[in-house]
Amino acid sequence: MGTIRFSSRDLPAASPTSNPSSSIPTKTTSSSITETVNGSHEFKIGGYSLSKGMGVGKYVASDTFYIGGYAWAIYFYPDGKSPEDNATYVSLFIALASEGTDVRALFELSLMDQSGKERHKVHSHFGRALESGPYTLKYRGSMWGYKRFYRRNQLETSDYLKDDTLLVRCCVGVVKSHTEGPKTYTISVPPSNIGQHFGKLLDSGKGTDVNFEVDGETFASHKIVLAARSPVFRAQLFGPMKDQNTQCIKVEDMEAPVFKALIHFMYWDALPDIEELVGLNSKWVSTLMAQHLLAAADRYALERLRLLCEARLCEDVAINTVATTLALAEQHQCIQLKSVCLKFIALPENLKAVMQTDGFEYLKESCPSVITELLQYVAKNGERSVITCTHGNDTLDSDMNGRRVKQRIH
Repeated sequence: MGTIRFSSRDLPAASPTSNPSSSIPTKTTSSSITETVNGSHEFKIGGYSLSKGMGVGKYVASDTFYIGGYAWAIYFYPDGKSPEDNATYVSLFIALASEGTDVRALFELSLMDQSGKERHKVHSHFGRALESGPYTLKYRGSMWGYKRFYRRNQLETSDYLKDDTLLVRCCVGVVKSHTEGPKTYTISVPPSNIGQHFGKLLDSGKGTDVNFEVDGETFASHKIVLAARSPVFRAQLFGPMKDQNTQCIKVEDMEAPVFKALIHFMYWDALPDIEELVGLNSKWVSTLMAQHLLAAADRYALERLRLLCEARLCEDVAINTVATTLALAEQHQCIQLKSVCLKFIALPENLKAVMQTDGFEYLKESCPSVITELLQYVAKNGERSVITCTHGNDTLDSDMNGRRVKQRIH
């Protein structure tokens, strides 16, 4: 490369006003903004009468929830937290459940009136001036709450207790501060629409160079797009053991609507409209499609699609489909989905109903190890008597109905 040289005579002469000492002073501003990141969690405490007598200082805890970048959990002490109160009061606390130091926050703990009168018992930092400012939690496990939240004898005759169940709501406002300076530009940049461009290319059918036959239907696509999106397709279409006949590659063990949804995602980077795809408007059909599509995503190593299907199945968990979803989660190592299903089935109000479904029979046969894990979840909920475990053969009392393991999508 050449060298660029210049001397002082090449520079433009400075104007009289360019002297910093003679220029007009520049005024700049910045703002420090302190606000709260708010969120809430509802904790349903069933079987209250059974939790009595567990001992002072013993608690039942909510699942972990996340607000303001930190994990939190609610702790309810049926016999109170302090020995000196002799189980006269119930205690209620919110605790920091993640690593953090000096986390400043506002809190609100409410015992919900279940009579419809909305006379909730509320202890709150929100909406009032605090002399010492927000509460500071020093480390993981730090708590805020009340040892004497409510007298137990009054609680048991109140509208807060219904069907032996309490409902607690916790609001958290994590204090966050940041400084804002002047903005030098405000150019609005639209979100990426590359998926729309590839999707329209698929819809147009132009330039396709590979065909797939699935369950009697043919789908045209572009090898380079599939290879870019999936390592499995890349090996199948361009690897050493690639298919020689790309005029028609037959796909086994998959139904046409599922493969169509798979291809749609690979181009559009979004799930298709299931109702439009299969011609039916049903939550059950939507769940069934998500189950099949999750298996297809795992088969073709499409991690984002797999997580989208996991999220959809977590939202749509239901009595009649949860057992087959749990089996699917176990077979495809979907840890979060598996946990959601186990917790749902182990709830006393769900367990017996799920055990009577055809899907539960399939779960017992295809994933016997999951039954052991389910026993552990049920034991946590105090339902040991519902499940009978015999040595060498874990069985659960249920109907022995005929089952359809893999329903078809029409």
